[in-house]
Amino acid sequence: MKTLTISLSPHQVAQLQDAVKSGSYASNSEVVRDALRLWEQREELRKLEMARLKKAYDEGMASGEGRSVDADTLLAELKAEARSRG
Repeated sequence: MKTLTISLSPHQVAQLQDAVKSGSYASNSEVVRDALRLWEQREELRKLEMARLKKAYDEGMASGEGRSVDADTLLAELKAEARSRG
């Protein structure tokens, strides 16, 4: 393992130390490794969500020209669609 030097706020240091003192973690390093695992998971979910949004955007752009519609017309169309689905 490689040793790194990081800077933490006093609040972060206190939380880290509390996690170790409470027995939730065996060491400061374990807390940081767990935090990094969670960050990696969040980043992976963010990438998947961005890919999903890009696909939806691309599908929308490929679906044809848009149209102007007022709120009342849109609401009526949505209600009609919901009724047709049962």
